[in-house]
Amino acid sequence: MSRRKRSLPAAAADLPALRARVGTLAENRPAVYRMIDAEGCIIYIGKAKRLRARLLAYFRAPFPEDKAARILHAARTIEWDYVPSEFAAHLGELRQIRRFRPRFNVQFNRDRRAVFVKISRGPAPRVYVGGLATREDARCYGPFTSAGRATEAVRTLNDLLGLRDCERHIPIRYAGQEDLFGDGRQALCMRQELGLCAGPCAALVTELDYRRRLETAAAFLEGRTIQPIDKVVHLMQAAAAAAEFEVAARWREKFEQLEWLLAAVSRARAAVGLLSFVYREPGAYGDDWFYLLRHGVVRAGLSAQATPLERAAFDAEVARAAAEPELAPGPLPLDRIDEILLMMSWFRKHPEALRRTMRYAEWAPAAADRSGVA
Repeated sequence: MSRRKRSLPAAAADLPALRARVGTLAENRPAVYRMIDAEGCIIYIGKAKRLRARLLAYFRAPFPEDKAARILHAARTIEWDYVPSEFAAHLGELRQIRRFRPRFNVQFNRDRRAVFVKISRGPAPRVYVGGLATREDARCYGPFTSAGRATEAVRTLNDLLGLRDCERHIPIRYAGQEDLFGDGRQALCMRQELGLCAGPCAALVTELDYRRRLETAAAFLEGRTIQPIDKVVHLMQAAAAAAEFEVAARWREKFEQLEWLLAAVSRARAAVGLLSFVYREPGAYGDDWFYLLRHGVVRAGLSAQATPLERAAFDAEVARAAAEPELAPGPLPLDRIDEILLMMSWFRKHPEALRRTMRYAEWAPAAADRSGVA
């Protein structure tokens, strides 16, 4: 990508001078910009389709009510990199936020409607519904757009397998650990008394047994078992045979919840797998770029004005991606979830962009030459 950079070293208090420099030097081109404080720390990273207009808007924001004005008053320097297109600005902003973690950037989430089914870390991991992955999460599945349906289904899954859904700070006392924690047999919530939790807080289950239950949940989310659904079907049929039709109806609801979750995980996995192609993005000033996507992650980029050596390197990346197996059942890569969400959001909001994609097998010198690659 184009890496033309500008720096505006000026005290934050001298806003008129800073504004004049932005007005003079910044161009209305796509860019990723960084606000830097007096100590040289990056405090905010943003993107712009038209950089000059975006930066000048900061100076019109009321202080201290507006966040943009507060960022501007905390900054001493503004730097930016011009990029070929709005797509490149989105991608560059995301990757720089992930690298520098500026304090004024909120936790990055491109699609705030999206939620995930997550398995936490810790001595007794939980299965729960939440937003983007945190340090406490070991696995993530999704994304899903219906938080309510995902939450209901996960509650049913936890109840069937006896997994805890309490706060992560609750102390864990597995059976066989009485010498370490004492003989505490009183569960800390009603779920254990109702038969909905194995009781890892009260030494009522061994660690091995709890881990087996957790692995069943993971296998279900990855489509490797339907054991929880089988259990619900068995209980539903038993209730119906005993003429307990209200009970059978409740089990029917739980069956539908798990069936929805299994299908939703499969659809989400398929959607991520489909984001595997070469994408041509028209540049704002004729400097088109080609991007290699594999399972929703941008692996490489190639300028339409690339050198033969750069073209050969890109061709090799495409060949490697084509040789890789299809997306296997499993959790999403934790360090790439935000980029996968960005790619899903981009192609959903710009359906015409899909017409500029090509399969790996179509990426050949003749096809590339027809697209304008030197």
